[in-house]
Amino acid sequence: MTTFADLKLADPLLRALAEEGYTTPTPIQAQSIPHLLHGRDLLGLAQTGTGKTAAFALPILQHLLTHQKAPSPKGARVLVLAPTRELASQIDANFKAYARHMKLRQAVVFGGVGQGRQVEAMRRGVDVLVAAPGRLLDLMGQGYIDLSDLEVLVLDEADRMLDMGFIRDIKRIVASLPRERQTLLFSATMPRSISDLAHTLLRDPAKVEVTPPSSTVDRIRQAVMFVEPDKKKDALLLLVNSPKVSRAVVFTLMKHEANKVSEFLNRSGVPAEAIHGNKSQGARERAMSGFRAGDLKVLVATDIAARGIDVDDVTHVFNYDLPNIPESYVHRIGRTARAGREGWAVSFCDPEQRAWLRDIERTIGKPVPVVRDHPYHSDAAEKSTLPPPVLGGGGRGRGGRSSSNGGGGRSSGPRARRVA
Repeated sequence: MTTFADLKLADPLLRALAEEGYTTPTPIQAQSIPHLLHGRDLLGLAQTGTGKTAAFALPILQHLLTHQKAPSPKGARVLVLAPTRELASQIDANFKAYARHMKLRQAVVFGGVGQGRQVEAMRRGVDVLVAAPGRLLDLMGQGYIDLSDLEVLVLDEADRMLDMGFIRDIKRIVASLPRERQTLLFSATMPRSISDLAHTLLRDPAKVEVTPPSSTVDRIRQAVMFVEPDKKKDALLLLVNSPKVSRAVVFTLMKHEANKVSEFLNRSGVPAEAIHGNKSQGARERAMSGFRAGDLKVLVATDIAARGIDVDDVTHVFNYDLPNIPESYVHRIGRTARAGREGWAVSFCDPEQRAWLRDIERTIGKPVPVVRDHPYHSDAAEKSTLPPPVLGGGGRGRGGRSSSNGGGGRSSGPRARRVA
């Protein structure tokens, strides 16, 4: 059995890992760390919950320990790009935990909050900068960040960044970086867009794949319930009141729907909070803290806001609305069955979302088992052949593709932002 000591990690890192309770590397860690310690570029295909943050953070920290030097003013030696502020905050916290026995300067940069503290944090330069693309470009444009001396670039959840329309931002950021650098790209899925991006950014990369692209975690028990839209709240309440549900994440497509579901659950005696793009960073962090502490039983989230939900003991994921991008289903249900645990993922499907369910089943390569033995089952929803609903002005046709582009490719990021 491989241990972290077998991977030749430095003593300060091994001590931090022991204090975190880490004993055995996960497959993505065991396969990635040796390549990264040798300075290789890397393409990592891994879903959330597989330990990929440590897979890149530990060899990066070892590099900083081995090659100690002061970062340049306004500069960073390492840049980690993440699609959302929640995920950026989580990665920043992980680096702090693993580097607790090191002298490390780091900063996290994202929108939704004032830039003053972020600018001050970058004034003397940092070893590790974790950033969301939009705010990073903004601060670079104002002259507060200079990445011309960067040594390591990490793109985490690259498929999600492309789904959110960040491809142009990423290209502008990369254009300002030195050509001689180590580059790591992690993605849960491998669509053509990610393959093309990897070909552009990576040089002779090692490839590590711990699950097939777009597959779901084996430990997750999946089910679908066909219900009419006006019965979803009652069906959800029935499920979350089960004694088997101790901590759950509920996904909606729209921000206003997340608010309505959260309010309904609270009125019904179930502690819940919504997180989405219209919530302030402080409100989102308070909701996450309450969820981690167990004060909230349910977190209601949109896809974009949910990328930073990294809580090991989520027992259930409920898709109140099915996602209109099939790959998002994989990301959503990956919030449960983490750290070796089992979990449930139950989806509601109304008549208009029946086509989305078919797309999801094609993506995961198998049908989702149907549960009919409940008081809200709808035969009409199960047998529906209605086209999927139109969203964000142009909307999406079947297969999560935009009806405004002739059905010939993934829709643009701005539409994805509007629905979350």
